[in-house]
Amino acid sequence: MLKKSDTRNAYWCVVSGSELWTVEGTLPFGSGQQFGLPVQEAILIGEYQSHPVYWLNEEDIESSFEMTSLRELLHLNEPLFLLASKAVQYGHMTRTQRFCSQCGGRNYFHHREYAMQCQECKTIHYPRIFPCIIVAVRKDGEILLAQHPRHKNGLYTVIAGFVEVGETLEQCVGREVYEETGIRVKNIRYFGSQPWAFPSSMMVAFLADYDSGNVKPDYSELSDADWFTPDNIPDLLAPPGTIARALIETTIDDIRQARSD
Repeated sequence: MLKKSDTRNAYWCVVSGSELWTVEGTLPFGSGQQFGLPVQEAILIGEYQSHPVYWLNEEDIESSFEMTSLRELLHLNEPLFLLASKAVQYGHMTRTQRFCSQCGGRNYFHHREYAMQCQECKTIHYPRIFPCIIVAVRKDGEILLAQHPRHKNGLYTVIAGFVEVGETLEQCVGREVYEETGIRVKNIRYFGSQPWAFPSSMMVAFLADYDSGNVKPDYSELSDADWFTPDNIPDLLAPPGTIARALIETTIDDIRQARSD
């Protein structure tokens, strides 16, 4: 926790749901006293450019602030965005894990463990993290892209889904692609990962190659799915800063490189 006497400049993650307080499109930077924040309640969650980064829940602050969705902060440098994501996930934990699932007792924040602890049975409850896969599928010179009903603006992205109990990440890739599009894939390989605090997901990204089948979108999950070449890619894609966009760009670059070889 931050000492009352501490007047160092810091980055502040003031969280409300999946929104954070921003100043001119970024996290506020300055001393807690300067912003009138209850510095004694602040939790140190990391460091960015040699400055501390603190987390506070808006409900613990008397003032009201201009809040911005975490999605709109994807332009931040990745280390700072990930710290903002961490603050959002801690905020989600304190709101949704208030009571012990073992005995029903009241949980309180455990400052050393960054978790919730029951004051009755002393069980420690860590933040819940939900593993998801996300995958770019390539078929020779084409990439498989899909549209989801929740994307009212016509955005296209790659296939994603939650991992089920007793399932490997690779099995999840194959299952999600088949269930949503009717396509079988092979040569599944790890690409990278991204914490995705909406509210508590961990996106584990893969590349995969087409094996068999024809595209038959599951319209309970998708609005559309199809193969696209680099020359007819939809205008609206997953935004920069997301691992979905990185998968798309990497696959398109690989296709173009193969063309030139």
